[in-house]
Amino acid sequence: MIQVEKVSFVDSVFSLAQLPVGDLPEIAFAGRSNVGKSSLLNCLLRRKNLVKVSARPGKTQSLNFYLVGDQLHLVDLPGYGFARVDKRLQAKWQELITAYLETRPNLRCVVLIIDLRHALKESDRMLAGWLQAQGIPWLPVYTKKDKLSRNQQQRQARLLDAALGVSPKDRLLFSSLSGEGRQELLERLETYLMSTCQGE
Repeated sequence: MIQVEKVSFVDSVFSLAQLPVGDLPEIAFAGRSNVGKSSLLNCLLRRKNLVKVSARPGKTQSLNFYLVGDQLHLVDLPGYGFARVDKRLQAKWQELITAYLETRPNLRCVVLIIDLRHALKESDRMLAGWLQAQGIPWLPVYTKKDKLSRNQQQRQARLLDAALGVSPKDRLLFSSLSGEGRQELLERLETYLMSTCQGE
């Protein structure tokens, strides 16, 4: 079991040279700016403010590493798709994220967080397609389910499934507000931790 009782912030990484040494497995969390990534991580780890939640999109500008139970690192990736962020900064983030995802042997899975309330954005589609093409395991998590009725949840989930080309068993629904989906997400992540290193 993932031991969320013991969690600590490790470092903010702005270049590959700063990546933590060692062979601890890593699970990265990706999503559009303001999709609720920080809230999801705080809910997952049962912390209120470990991962800073900001009303200003584009605030996360580095790969932020958190050590969980001396077992693994969770990696909070910069959000994408926010037009007001300087284009040069966006390009720098993209270069760092791409290099990390392509070359990091510790990486076990990328959790792709998508807002259940909206149709799939092109940036989400592109990232999902790229991860698949690279052979990088990824898990779609549709968040903010508490904002919709049960019927709306099911309808929106079907639309996102079709757009991503996944089946219901390949994704999950999540609410940072109620904690619904938290245990299932932890269980899913455990299965990735038991897998071999990427590329082996």
